[in-house]
Amino acid sequence: MGAQLRVYKRRIKSVTATKKITKAMEMIAASRIVKAQRQVAASTPYASELTRAVTAVATGSTTKHALTTEAENPVRAAVLLVTSDRGLAGGYSSNAIKAAEQLTERLKAEGKDVVTYIVGRKGVSYYGFRERPVAESWTGFTDSPAYADAKRIAGPLIEAVQRDTAEGGVDELHIVFTEFASMMTQTPVDNRLLPLSLEKAPVEQEAAAPGRILPLFDFEPSAEGVLDALLPRYVESRIYNALLQAAASEHAARRRAMKSATDNAEELIKSLSRLANAARQAEITQEISEIVGGASALADATAGSDN
Repeated sequence: MGAQLRVYKRRIKSVTATKKITKAMEMIAASRIVKAQRQVAASTPYASELTRAVTAVATGSTTKHALTTEAENPVRAAVLLVTSDRGLAGGYSSNAIKAAEQLTERLKAEGKDVVTYIVGRKGVSYYGFRERPVAESWTGFTDSPAYADAKRIAGPLIEAVQRDTAEGGVDELHIVFTEFASMMTQTPVDNRLLPLSLEKAPVEQEAAAPGRILPLFDFEPSAEGVLDALLPRYVESRIYNALLQAAASEHAARRRAMKSATDNAEELIKSLSRLANAARQAEITQEISEIVGGASALADATAGSDN
């Protein structure tokens, strides 16, 4: 019985140590969420206004730009998947990968070849284990991305869009990331970045309102020159905003997963403590029974010798 009690004590000690680790990780993730939320809030207006500016140029001119013009027969699409570098975040990365898989199947059903770009070690490991081709990958910054990271990612993507499909270029650019809605809700989404969709453009929506007239624009040096300058910034800002959204979602998912692990550890400690107490009580009861039995046997032996 003593051996069983020692086993319970060792397990309680081990689970308690694990609980301290998960609790610390939960607190770290909670502290980083606040910073990530502030960065998302700061970057979103810039990305939105830049999108409006690009849309204004595209709708206010007759220029046919490679980054705003739909291909007649698109044959290849690029998909940028944003996952995490580290685990212990529940289903965060797996949900993003699942959304990318669904987007890939949809694009293939439309007759398009898919070129995959990945951010985060989890996505790289997933595709590497299955021996799936990846055009390019970036790792090491998913929990705290900087604008320089978004710029580094945007470079080869813009180049692929500008390159002819016969030379390995793409007709479309999609991004899959986890959108941060609240501390409890993070949703994987897929957005098409290029060509810029003008069907629901803000400028056109405003013009559709009663009494509103489309503005007239004069571009210097030219509409094409303005698009050349704006569109790279547009892609960089959208990717940066997506990275920040994904980082906030990753921290929230990790906090939730670590809180669940901590709660499970507490329940396990309580259960093991009850078992240890039962084992201790059984051990004490057995010792008392042995003492009583021994005393009774000694008394019987003494009584027999007196006779």
